[in-house]
Amino acid sequence: MNVFGNYARYYDLLYRDKDYVGEAQFIRQLLQIHASDAISILELGCGTGLHAVLLAKEGYQVHGVDISTQMLEISQSRLAQLPLDIASRLKFSQGDIRLFRTKQQFDAIVSLFHVVSYQTTNKALQATFATVKSHLKPGGVFIFDAWYGPAVLSDRPTTRIKRLEDEEVTITRIAEPVMYANENLVDVNYQIFIKDKNSGVLEELQETHCMRYLFKPEIELLLQQFQMELLEYREWMSDREPGFDTWGVYFVVRI
Repeated sequence: MNVFGNYARYYDLLYRDKDYVGEAQFIRQLLQIHASDAISILELGCGTGLHAVLLAKEGYQVHGVDISTQMLEISQSRLAQLPLDIASRLKFSQGDIRLFRTKQQFDAIVSLFHVVSYQTTNKALQATFATVKSHLKPGGVFIFDAWYGPAVLSDRPTTRIKRLEDEEVTITRIAEPVMYANENLVDVNYQIFIKDKNSGVLEELQETHCMRYLFKPEIELLLQQFQMELLEYREWMSDREPGFDTWGVYFVVRI
């Protein structure tokens, strides 16, 4: 099953409480510190394009890539509604970030909302970093976040229920995790119920998202393989040092 395929149309509603504006500002701050002259950004795993649009509004040229055609349809629809000066700084392409290639190189590459943790095998991680290596200008930076192993093992994932609604639908999403101790993987099994408020029709979707939690030493090993330097790693959206209670950690690396 294509991850995000079935519920791409409900994705923005499911994550409407996500602080996209704050996150885009956070990325901008990191870029100002580590790549102050950056103009062009490649976003690997751009989803429905919200981060990309916000970064374009900050003046960056952003090329977003995603494997989901359904997500990209939403991105393109969002693009069509933007003022021309902002839309001209955006481009979206369909592609697998492990295989994606273009002739352009970029000042910075970002991969947000745990996209790197969706690369569940060593081969997939290596392929993703090879994509980064081939598209990053000398001196450029790669910023990504991931599930952080020490915290996942200390504060293990539990079943969670999320309920929300808009003018048209009510949604109940149940997330049930299954952990694989020797693989550093968690299957997040989603069961999603969508009720149309007008017709009363109830739709059920099921998807499994397999996530890999990562540790600093294995990140460092990847960086060594691709001749990259770790500049900074902290809790996502804060300056806290990662530890047993920091599920989301960002890494800034330089080629």
